[in-house]
Amino acid sequence: MKKLIVAALILCIGGFVYAQQGIVGIPNAQSLGIDSAQQMIKEVSVDKFEHDGFWRSTMSSDEGYTTSRLFAGAPAGKVPILDEEGMNIPDLYVLGTRVDFLRRGHSTFTIYPTRPIPIEGITKTVSVWVAGRNFNHEIYLLIQDFFGRNYEFYMGRLNFMGWQRLTVAIPPAPEDGSSGVVQRNYHYQNNFGIKILGFRINCDPLEAIGSYYIYLDDLRAETDLFSEHHRDPDDMVDGW
Repeated sequence: MKKLIVAALILCIGGFVYAQQGIVGIPNAQSLGIDSAQQMIKEVSVDKFEHDGFWRSTMSSDEGYTTSRLFAGAPAGKVPILDEEGMNIPDLYVLGTRVDFLRRGHSTFTIYPTRPIPIEGITKTVSVWVAGRNFNHEIYLLIQDFFGRNYEFYMGRLNFMGWQRLTVAIPPAPEDGSSGVVQRNYHYQNNFGIKILGFRINCDPLEAIGSYYIYLDDLRAETDLFSEHHRDPDDMVDGW
């Protein structure tokens, strides 16, 4: 009799577990494996600030003027990207920008490349090393999405001493594929991702006086390269 009761309990528990696996929203091992297989997250270098004249800066002429140039140096806490070890990639300089304010107020200035910098794959995060000189100014990342629309993302306040790595997450696009930051479109598989347009610094009006110095180094991104490694080699290019 006890054996029959135990067997009945086993059958009931088994049926309950099977029913739970069929409920929407409860993942099973197979679906988790598929989701994991469709991502290839890697950290990549976007720009190391090694090319003189590639990065420039500007601000309104009635607020002040800016100067940008390269300086020898590097953040002490920077760790090389694993895939770049042994490749002897130059990494000797940082980008410095000096701002001379003409008047105190709500000033802004922009640090930008001579042309937008594309990031391969679907970008998850963007990071950059900054020496902000412990001012209450704020830095924003400027990007352009798949449709050429411009966005800005708050990276942080520059009220710290020495170098600090600032990171911002790029939000995923909504399911409609048209609103928000769109990095891919299902019609096209050979052209997707975002482009870096530069950085904007909003100055605290109480500290927008005299001269201000800021330094940048090692612009990186964490990106999903799954689609990059699974492109159709026979597809046509629509750049004509």
